[in-house]
Amino acid sequence: MSETLIRAHNFNAGPAGLPLEVMQQAQAELLDYKGTGMSIIEMSHRSKEFEAMINETEADMRDLLNIPSSYKVLFMQGGASLQFAMVPMNLRPAGASADYIVTGVWSKKALQEAQKLGPARAAADLKASNYNGVPASLDLDSSAAYLYYCSNETIHGVEFFQDPTPPAGVELICDTSSDFMSRPVDVSKYAYLYAGAQKNVGPAGVVVGILREDMLARVPANLPVMLDYKVQADEKSLYNTPPCFSIYMVGLVMKWIKRLGGLSAIEARNIAKANLIYNAIDASGGFYKGHAQPEARSRMNVTFRLPSEELEETFAKEAKKQNMIGLKGHRSVGGMRASIYNAVELADVEVLVQFMKEFQKKNG
Repeated sequence: MSETLIRAHNFNAGPAGLPLEVMQQAQAELLDYKGTGMSIIEMSHRSKEFEAMINETEADMRDLLNIPSSYKVLFMQGGASLQFAMVPMNLRPAGASADYIVTGVWSKKALQEAQKLGPARAAADLKASNYNGVPASLDLDSSAAYLYYCSNETIHGVEFFQDPTPPAGVELICDTSSDFMSRPVDVSKYAYLYAGAQKNVGPAGVVVGILREDMLARVPANLPVMLDYKVQADEKSLYNTPPCFSIYMVGLVMKWIKRLGGLSAIEARNIAKANLIYNAIDASGGFYKGHAQPEARSRMNVTFRLPSEELEETFAKEAKKQNMIGLKGHRSVGGMRASIYNAVELADVEVLVQFMKEFQKKNG
């Protein structure tokens, strides 16, 4: 086996790449976690070592996001897709409706799940524009239980950079799965925000939920226990065996973000990466066409088209030959997509941009 480690330029949309030094630390600790003689994978979640790890992971996350003490941090299973149902089950009182801002596939799915369980409506739906931006105005219900949105839509490459403002008394809830920990966020604006880990902060298997404590009063009695936020909060995410290794990896990523300088430094890094690709798109004279409107261009998922589907297929194949993976767009929309989450290095993006320029010269 070669001693030289060759890592792919990983532009997968999720599960996505993790920082190399995080992977190396996990590798070093895989057989013996902190002198226990056991891997974190085989350790009891009731042990003092695991309890210390999960508590430290939460503490680092609270520090990075400046999470107020009045919020609970939950580590759950089931992915963001289970949260689509858990949010209305727990946080929409009986008889109340809820408003949803539909800016892409994931917010649409969330609305559909909520409608299976009770009243819910679209305060905006950008389907007519093929989900290429964020709404300029909202049709809001002042009596809604909450206003729900997805801060970054991975498939269409659309991101909110200004939080929507609900009417007085209406709570704000956000699916921040794909831009979680990519920039500073004012947690106090939200009643609840959650994120699947597998984009920016860890491997698949765990969802992070940040819930304002007073919202637990809304949780109805007799929910299935694994779908009950109050049970998860009361048991400190340890009602049953949690996704132990995934939480451990999230903890390592929190340390990595701190070493880089925190969320402001991460944001600057992400802006620089996104600008490189968008500048290449804009300078291509129309050979590359971005999907999202400029003011809503995602820093996490850069979506674009080429002059033909045949060229897009060739682009993806030739990029893969140069060790760039994950560049094909989602099967539902086609085109290309470069997912440039936190762990993607500037050097990876520079390789992609150089390839884009060379590909245009050969095929433009």
